[in-house]
Amino acid sequence: MDKAIQIEEKETVGSIAVRSNRARKALEDLGIDYCCGGNISLAEAARKAGIKQYELVDRLAVELAKSEAADAEEREWTVAPPEDLIEYVLSAHHAYMKTVLPRIKSLLERVLRAHGPAHGDVLTPLDRIFRRLSAEITEHLYKEEEILFPLMRREAEAAHSGKARPFCPCGTVANPIRQMQFEHDNAGEALRRMRDITHGYALPPDACPSFKALYDELQAMEKDLHEHIHLENNILFPRAERLEETFSGR
Repeated sequence: MDKAIQIEEKETVGSIAVRSNRARKALEDLGIDYCCGGNISLAEAARKAGIKQYELVDRLAVELAKSEAADAEEREWTVAPPEDLIEYVLSAHHAYMKTVLPRIKSLLERVLRAHGPAHGDVLTPLDRIFRRLSAEITEHLYKEEEILFPLMRREAEAAHSGKARPFCPCGTVANPIRQMQFEHDNAGEALRRMRDITHGYALPPDACPSFKALYDELQAMEKDLHEHIHLENNILFPRAERLEETFSGR
């Protein structure tokens, strides 16, 4: 193991995910939730993944060592102005969700019509879970765009200019953040249920191109949502709460 790479026993899955894109990919490959379940210890994560803790730590250390240059740009989100990260989340993740959700809905309807008689045991519950998830994500994006992100922007602007903390109708930024995290957990659970129902998105032998496109889109959505939640839960939200705390010292 590279001696320059240190992984402390007290580190959580989320703290490792912040450090490296390659480490996040390793966690994803192992089925370890680094976004909604990012607060668990590496020991607990290893237990859930069915591997030894030292095996997990060694693998993550290798990925951290490999990612020193590759992750340089992405790691800047931990120090970049929070307003910049908000804009990135909006342009990269919110915009994507607004495009992909209707596309998946259309694909699901088409595949259900063609393959429902043979594969309804998978497709019917998949459709039900996706429709609920889609509605919840749509509402979630609206609340971030209209309530939470504007509040974060106002507080960041006030902090930068030395002004007093702006009025917060929610009492504190932590309140809407907790609600967003709760909704993130619900979304993560829905993603896990869809993956379980489809047996890891394993296509049946008679799958048509639309069936394959549906599973490809669902997996791409899952990956994007994991990254989206990671950026908020592990980077943006903690920074917003720390920034708000600075007002108490004025």
